[in-house]
Amino acid sequence: MTSATETHPGVAAQVPDATRGFVFNHSMLRVKDPRIALAFYTHVLGMRVLRKLDFAEMKFSLYFLAKLPEESAVPSDAGERTTWTFRQQGILELTHNWGSEDQAEFRYHDGNAQPQGFGHICFSVPDLAAAVRWFDENGVAFVKRPDQGKMKNVAFIKDPDGYWIEIVQAELLADLGR
Repeated sequence: MTSATETHPGVAAQVPDATRGFVFNHSMLRVKDPRIALAFYTHVLGMRVLRKLDFAEMKFSLYFLAKLPEESAVPSDAGERTTWTFRQQGILELTHNWGSEDQAEFRYHDGNAQPQGFGHICFSVPDLAAAVRWFDENGVAFVKRPDQGKMKNVAFIKDPDGYWIEIVQAELLADLGR
């Protein structure tokens, strides 16, 4: 089955054969305190930790999280679980450099302050209004609520490290950008 996608200046006319089988696996965010970040991502956004890897010599840990279908069969063997994790799509890697949680003034750049770079990650939800209520119940900080600004039906919240997370309901976006 062939997919018809958009073409724009700079877009390759065809997918190179050498890239067949490539899978976008994960994006990484650095976090100050893994306990706080994990509480947010597992409780507020419902993600599950697939694998934690510690690198004692370099003093950091990696936590791989995902939103998996409930029927997902995750291997119990550590090696098999690691291999399985690196075959998945849509993984969030949280990187914790040991000791950052003990530095009161320590902060990572969120990508949205100057100079801008990284912008945000995004979660699509089945009911935007219900998600907003859930975030309010959990004291989540909003950058933008769905009814604010020129882009309606799009919200932005902040995680504990200040990273922006876009929240959308796909059915509400058909006219976005028109």
